[in-house]
Amino acid sequence: MGSAATTLKADVENTTSAAVRWYVLIMMVLVYTLSIADRYVVSQVLEPIRLDLHLSEWGVSNVTTLGLALFYVVFGFPISYLIDRYSRRNIIAISLVVWSAMTTLTGRAIGTWTFLCTRIGVGIGEAGGTPGANSILSDYFPAIRRPMALTIFSLGAPIGAFVAAQVAGQIADHFGWRAVFLCFGVPGIVVALLVYFTVPEPKRGILDHKDDDRSPSFLETMRFLWLQRSAVHVMAGSAVTALWGWGLMFYIPTYMLRRFGLSPGGSGDILGPIHLIGGIGATLFTGWLLVWPKMADPRRIVRLLGAWVGLATIASIAILLTQSLLMVKILCWIFIPSIYFYIGPCFGVLNNLAQPKMRAIFCASTLFVANVGNLIIAPQMVGFLDDFFAATAAGPDAASMRLALLCLAPTGFWATVHYFLAVKNICADQERATGVPVG
Repeated sequence: MGSAATTLKADVENTTSAAVRWYVLIMMVLVYTLSIADRYVVSQVLEPIRLDLHLSEWGVSNVTTLGLALFYVVFGFPISYLIDRYSRRNIIAISLVVWSAMTTLTGRAIGTWTFLCTRIGVGIGEAGGTPGANSILSDYFPAIRRPMALTIFSLGAPIGAFVAAQVAGQIADHFGWRAVFLCFGVPGIVVALLVYFTVPEPKRGILDHKDDDRSPSFLETMRFLWLQRSAVHVMAGSAVTALWGWGLMFYIPTYMLRRFGLSPGGSGDILGPIHLIGGIGATLFTGWLLVWPKMADPRRIVRLLGAWVGLATIASIAILLTQSLLMVKILCWIFIPSIYFYIGPCFGVLNNLAQPKMRAIFCASTLFVANVGNLIIAPQMVGFLDDFFAATAAGPDAASMRLALLCLAPTGFWATVHYFLAVKNICADQERATGVPVG
């Protein structure tokens, strides 16, 4: 045991062991998987929750997403400030315990207010997960490999969404929506213990050419971010992509339930494999693409992101216009993979546009604007519009939700514009941040 500990310590100090690097990457994928599953599982059982708690569409949007999102984005900054200064491993482990425990308690909620409080707890816990993982992985993989590593990290998104869709749908069909949250919370405690006891904490900036011992203030970091014009555009592009893609995905199970009469398990059987196979396929394809020598040029990465999201936006609009369930299934195989394709490259590019002791704040800033979009603006907008379009009918139905989602779907084109605008300054900005020249 002592020999293993000595070896592990040497690996931490030198950051040269491929086995340790990839073990940490796998553990961070697990953390991200649990984060996505616990956050988005509520969308699979949204209609049963709405009916059980006797809420309007806007009301169920408030209780399931607003509290979580507000506390997630607000706590992201102070927790990321700590991540840039203290043990990232410890903060990730504590965060995981908090959000997993609160997920379990969601299944015990006895009314609207207790349900809201548990979702707030999930939001507070998850605020430390992704920024911590991004920061720690950036000190295990050098600049040229960060987009690839953080693309592999983003595999947690499709795996988590698959679990949230298919597994949760089946549990809900057989045992009710409350059992879903009870089953989803427990695994996080186990993973938190593994993170705490087995993940080494690397030295910050060990793989960069530009670093010093001074930790920049929050205002200094924000000023540097604003001057990195390409980072602003990549951040805006990823945020609008989240608003568009994840905002639509939050309501697609409910739309399928209303339009085609599917149960939570039935929609999960359709969407789950697309999340798993299509999402993992898109993510692995991106990771494979990013190891090409030509893709070391970040301009090619952001151009690719812009083109992909633009094409997928057309598919997302077509999903809402077709009357055929078969066509919805086919188009979902185009749309759903796109909501995973951008995650790893965006985080990888942004980590290369930030100085080593600014990375968690950069990540938190990205998550702030992204989650304001997909967890606050999109659900509130769609919920309000769904109720508005249903005002003269018996209540929200498939037609009202289709109109509401058609108001959201074209925003994908907005994201495309930002990715292409990032091209102009991205090479100079990367060298300014890391000291590593492009090419």
